[in-house]
Amino acid sequence: MMNALLKHREALLGGVIVLLMLAIGSRVPAFISPGNLVEMFNDTSILIILALGQMLVLLTKGIDLSMAANLALTGMIVALINFHHPDVPVWALLLLATALGLVMGIINGLLVWKLGIPAIVVTLGTMSIYRGIIFLLSGGGWVNANQMSADFLAVPRSGLLGLPVLSWCAIAALLLVGYFLRYSRSGRALYTAGGNATAAYYTGINAGKMQFVSFCLSGALAGFCGYLWISRFAVAYVDVANGFELQVVAACVIGGISTMGGSGRVLGCLFGALFLGVINNALPVIGVSPFWQMAISGTVIVIAVLLNERGNKRKGRLILRDAALARQKQAVKS
Repeated sequence: MMNALLKHREALLGGVIVLLMLAIGSRVPAFISPGNLVEMFNDTSILIILALGQMLVLLTKGIDLSMAANLALTGMIVALINFHHPDVPVWALLLLATALGLVMGIINGLLVWKLGIPAIVVTLGTMSIYRGIIFLLSGGGWVNANQMSADFLAVPRSGLLGLPVLSWCAIAALLLVGYFLRYSRSGRALYTAGGNATAAYYTGINAGKMQFVSFCLSGALAGFCGYLWISRFAVAYVDVANGFELQVVAACVIGGISTMGGSGRVLGCLFGALFLGVINNALPVIGVSPFWQMAISGTVIVIAVLLNERGNKRKGRLILRDAALARQKQAVKS
């Protein structure tokens, strides 16, 4: 029974999301109205994009705890540029935010790859550094909506075929990352590098280099979200998205992305983010205390980690069993 659940993890999670929404909708019918569903997906879009970036790093046995700080720093930079130079085109600011995020990802990747420092240590350090740089740039001040241009604020809210542009950004990220992982050589190498470093070595895959690539992509996605977050919420300050990196990791873990590397799919990442999005939107609607919201989310995360670890142990047992059978066959032949 448990093995069947692990095998169909995404389907199970999708079913739980639907049942949860129907249960809330039975009490508050407006919750499952088309307009609210669109708004809920839109609210979860940034989490989805960041979770995709985190997934790429987790596949290589790494972790990026600096994503939220990366987002906050790039967001502050583009907000300050827009405030002082409102004539700069929004597309240029978006490209700048993505490029700055990529640079921060490169820094993380090089420290992990070339110096061999554990990813959790590197990203904890750079997280604090990036937050400190925000304070230096802003002097601890805020950039508010009335200091931002109308064009700067308009892009995420603009509609296209019934969905806000922010939602389309999440959909595009899902399609691009899914294509990259399934059809590109580098994408498949991420799984190999994280799942079996020895096999990766003998097939010519540099596990350290692939981890560097994953940090670059994670940083670029975080930078891209820097503009989206600031323009969406119309405010930039030092503590923007503070602690959001924990929700990003939680979305990945709930979606079945293993912290041990080499295991996870885009669909699971999507469902993990949507599950948190539904929880965050649904519990206040039915009057659940914020403290209970934290407890419920934490319980779900612990259960997801236990399921992931059980799956990892099962794969480990299969590998050991196959190795033992090979040795027995060799002994019989000799």
